Amino acid sequence: MEVAKSPKKFKSLSRISAEKQAGKEKVWAGSYIILAIIFITVYFLLRLEFFSLLGTYRVTLQKCSLGVFVSTLILSAGKIAEAIILKKSRSPSGRYNLTRMVRLICVLLIIFVLISFLFANWYAAAVSLGLISLILGFALQTPISSFIGWLYIIIRNPYHIGDRIQLNEFKGDVVEISYLDTTLWEFGGDYLTNDLPSGRLIRFPNSLVFQSAVFNYSWQKFPFIWNEIPFHVAYGSDLGYVEKTIRKITMEELGEESAENIRHFKELAEQTAVDQAQVKEHPYVNFRINTNTWVEVLVTYLVHPKKAGSTRTNLIFKILAALNSQPEKVMFPKGDAR
Repeated sequence: MEVAKSPKKFKSLSRISAEKQAGKEKVWAGSYIILAIIFITVYFLLRLEFFSLLGTYRVTLQKCSLGVFVSTLILSAGKIAEAIILKKSRSPSGRYNLTRMVRLICVLLIIFVLISFLFANWYAAAVSLGLISLILGFALQTPISSFIGWLYIIIRNPYHIGDRIQLNEFKGDVVEISYLDTTLWEFGGDYLTNDLPSGRLIRFPNSLVFQSAVFNYSWQKFPFIWNEIPFHVAYGSDLGYVEKTIRKITMEELGEESAENIRHFKELAEQTAVDQAQVKEHPYVNFRINTNTWVEVLVTYLVHPKKAGSTRTNLIFKILAALNSQPEKVMFPKGDAR
């Protein structure tokens, strides 16, 4: 029951955090509106005859004040849009991607506004921008490809914020997707053999998504993976009892939601060419002969990738305790008892 309730609790906490952030964005929007009022006031004051003593600087200051006025209005509109997104969107990854897109659009609009106000000659401005873009295109190939990679990530969604992924040798939970790079909170790594966070951050350019396969362990439609645990028993063991005991303990540990997750997995598989007979309704136990002359028992089950380590540990403790409690039915490899 505790496992079933924790995702809902996390979602509620996420909604509270989003609503608080939405309130902050509204405050920022109000601040930008106040700045816009100040600069439009400055613009009209500069039109008074009194400021004619500024000479040619008067026109430049008017353009600057008007440009800043429009820019602050754009920023205010962007903050209002972010507040609406934070309040209405239920998906944390969706909120993150949309707010990033709004900020990018605001920056592009502000650049366009400032250029249009500062440059009266559009042809000269276009030529200058063309030359600058050509030079920057050669000098900043990697950042530009990383920015295109960010657009690809936003549109195609190979991973979201919070997903557990692997790309090349990088493995971790996605904590940030910026315009140029992605940051992972590493799990496992060089100093751990389990799925626990290592405490290290990994940052790689977004352009890597065009060069390497992305393994997503937290697929949005089905955020679960199949795990298996091997146990070794002697030939003389009651294999029927072993299978029944392992399946029962695994089902109890995973809870009733495991069957629902498997049903959902079968529904997704029906939309593909995957053989439905290979999808088991319950934790699957199979046997095989080990090369060291004992029987290997494998239990395969469905688990959330971030709970794989703790679930594996709990199952090993409980299954070994149950099997050891029946020495007349279960014998483990020891000496000649194989």
